[in-house]
Amino acid sequence: MDTPKSVASGDDPAISNEDAAVVSRLRQARLKVREEMAKVVVGQEQVIDQLLVGLLCRGHILLLGVPGVGKTLMSRTLAKTLDLEFKRIQFTPDLMPSDITGMDIIEEDAATGHRKLEFLPGPVFTNFLLADEINRTPPKTQAALLQAMQENEVSIGRRTYPLKPPFFVIATQNPIEMEGTYPLPEAQLDRFMFNLKVKYPTIEEETKIVKGTTGTFTGQAHSVLKAEELLRLQELVRGVPIAESVIKYAVRLVAASRPGESKEIDGVHKYLLYGASPRASQYLVLGAKARAILAGKYHVDFEDVKAQAGPVLRHRLVLNFHARADGVDADAVIRRLIESVKTEG
Repeated sequence: MDTPKSVASGDDPAISNEDAAVVSRLRQARLKVREEMAKVVVGQEQVIDQLLVGLLCRGHILLLGVPGVGKTLMSRTLAKTLDLEFKRIQFTPDLMPSDITGMDIIEEDAATGHRKLEFLPGPVFTNFLLADEINRTPPKTQAALLQAMQENEVSIGRRTYPLKPPFFVIATQNPIEMEGTYPLPEAQLDRFMFNLKVKYPTIEEETKIVKGTTGTFTGQAHSVLKAEELLRLQELVRGVPIAESVIKYAVRLVAASRPGESKEIDGVHKYLLYGASPRASQYLVLGAKARAILAGKYHVDFEDVKAQAGPVLRHRLVLNFHARADGVDADAVIRRLIESVKTEG
C-alpha cells in the first residue's frame, strides 16, 4: 500500500514523514503480532485485532467467553508479543483489595532496630494485567481494580502511587456460571472500553488446537514491539484526523440509544431501560481512529465507527423486561441502531 503524503480532511495538517513511517511500522507490526500469536493461538483474529485497538486507545477490555476458549492464553501471548510485563489475578470471593493494590508493611532495620512502613506493591503494578473471572469477587475488591483503571494510580493510606504506562487491563467473565458471582454494576462496566465475545473455534480450528496441544512441539511467540514504541503509537492514534461529520455521526449513534432523550426508534427504545453515556461516544471515536490506522489509513470513515459500535455499546445498554420476554439481546438492538441512524442529517 502506498503511503499518502497528506490527509484528506479539510484543515487538518499534513502527516509528517516521521508519523507516516510510524503508521507503516504499526501496520507491519499488526501483521507480525498476528503471525506470532498464530504460533500459539489458533483463530480469534477479530478478537486479537480489537485487543490491539484497546491497547492503542489506552482502553481496558472485558472478555466474555466460556471456559477453555483461550482467553488467558490469548492475553498472555499478546503481552509477550508486545514485550509487556504480564501479571494475572485469579478473582475469588475471599480476595481482598490489598491483594490487588499492595499494602504497607512494617520493616525493622537490623542495624538500628528502628521500624518503618514500607510499601509492598501488588500485582496491579504491571503493564498488562489479566483479571480472571472478575465477577467472582465482592464489589469492594472489584472497586480497587476499577479505581486503578480509571485513575492510573493507587492510593494506600496517605500516599498515592502512580502506575507506570502503558497500563492495560483485560478482565474475563464466565457467562454460564452465575452462582457465587457478583455482577459488575453498570457504572463500573462503563469503565471498560470494549466488551468482546470470545466464541467457540470452528471444527478446523479446533482440530489444529488439538494437534498443537497433544503433541511434542509447542509454539513460542516472540516480541515485535516495545513498550516505548507502544506509547508513541498511542499518542499517534489520538492525532488521526477525523471529519466533523463522522464525529457527529458517532455522537448521534450513541445519543439515539437513550430512551426519552432522542427520537423514538422502533425496535430500539422499546427494549431499553437506559442508553449509553458520553464516554461511549469518546471510545467510539477513539476506537474508529485506531481501526483506521491499523488498516493503514490516515483518516476515519463511517464504516470505522459502525464496526466499533458493537464492542463499545454492548455492555452499556441496559435492557428491560420486554427484551428478555422477546429474546432480544444488546447486539440485536445495536444492529437496529446502525440501520436507523443515517450517516447524514
